[in-house]
Amino acid sequence: MTKKTPNISESEWEIMHVLWEKSPRTASEVISSIQEKTDWKPKTIRTLLDRLTQKKVVGVNKDQRVYTFYPLYSQEECQRAEAHSFINRIYGGALKSMLVQFIQEDSLSEDDIKELRSILDKNPKEKGTKK
Repeated sequence: MTKKTPNISESEWEIMHVLWEKSPRTASEVISSIQEKTDWKPKTIRTLLDRLTQKKVVGVNKDQRVYTFYPLYSQEECQRAEAHSFINRIYGGALKSMLVQFIQEDSLSEDDIKELRSILDKNPKEKGTKK
């Protein structure tokens, strides 16, 4: 079962982080949590919640007197979709190009490189290779 993850704007990511942290939440709880970190107006936050609901990224429980909101996608699903989108936009879909750039610019520490090497060794993509 693969569902296409909708694009989420930078502002919408803020809302999603609040919902992934704890849900379901009322609009007031989302507003309160967001306003601890930003100077956004309640109307702006409600608009973002509405957009996420329309995109079917956030669900709404209407069974109670006060509606509650909850994520329909896991944080991992959204991060994976965003990573693929980034690699396609910036590197023409070539993950190798991105990794080479990070490694050549010393953006990765020796520990990062060891961890990456370990991950690559555990997950061979070559056909016929079994480890």
